[in-house]
Amino acid sequence: MTRVAAVDCGTNSIRLLVADCDPATGELVDLDRRMTIVRLGEGVDRTGRLAPQALERTFAACREYAAIIKEHGAEKLRFVATSASRDAENRDEFVRGVLDILGVEPEVITGDQEAEFSFTGATKELTGRAGLARPYLVVDIGGGSTEFVVGEEHVRAARSVDVGCVRMTERHLVHGGEVSDPPAAERIAAMRADIEAALDLAEQTVPLREAHTLVGLAGSVTSVSAIDQELPEYDSARIHHSRVSYDRVREITESLLRSTHAERAAIPSLHPGRVDVIGAGALVLLAIMERIGAEEVVVSEHDILDGIAWAVAQELR
Repeated sequence: MTRVAAVDCGTNSIRLLVADCDPATGELVDLDRRMTIVRLGEGVDRTGRLAPQALERTFAACREYAAIIKEHGAEKLRFVATSASRDAENRDEFVRGVLDILGVEPEVITGDQEAEFSFTGATKELTGRAGLARPYLVVDIGGGSTEFVVGEEHVRAARSVDVGCVRMTERHLVHGGEVSDPPAAERIAAMRADIEAALDLAEQTVPLREAHTLVGLAGSVTSVSAIDQELPEYDSARIHHSRVSYDRVREITESLLRSTHAERAAIPSLHPGRVDVIGAGALVLLAIMERIGAEEVVVSEHDILDGIAWAVAQELR
């Protein structure tokens, strides 16, 4: 076993995985897996810069993670940063802060690299499972972007497009500095049009409709699964590899988009940091399912973070 640490810093959240990996057997054993909502991408779509308060929230989480990594004695850490830090003019400030705290420079990866990691993390355990025919379409619905990857054992085609739960919320659902509660029909229609345009772009390079199994990753998808199961609290074990039908995704999305902030906040399994952005994230998932005619989505808790961990383990090996 090789002990590694992986950090995935996205637009909405930063996540840590410390795990023992055995590349020979494909076994990955979690020692610590956690997520913190930091909203690093707050305002980036509008200003093009990372806000000082967003940077400080992110650095505070990094200091917490540094202590955990040291406690477990990981042999190597890899820190991957995605959409928000790719887009920001002041990303050097972010890089310097992470280097000071964790001792590694964050890799500001491309959308295609992000897709590769997501595919590996999501599909490594699925081979041979009943009813999950290949090729897979893995969709990672993040805060600022969504990654689409089609492949069997390896990636065949991938594309990242700038549509995510935070970006869509800020672009279409914020009015007067606050999220519309609930949003007007014309705002939802404009958001849906943006999502459809992004799907058109993805389909130029990724054969979305050739996939036989849809695998959904990240907080918007896992939250929809938790709501579908009416979980009294977020439960990763029950969410991982659960399946949500198209009809339920549609019902949940419509309910979220017509609900108030208070009604969404009362959902026991929904993280407080997702209350304002879950409606947009669910709509991205629904649009994808309708585009490819998917009857269900297989929900995975293993995603880009696991892909990063596997990459670190292979490097050490």
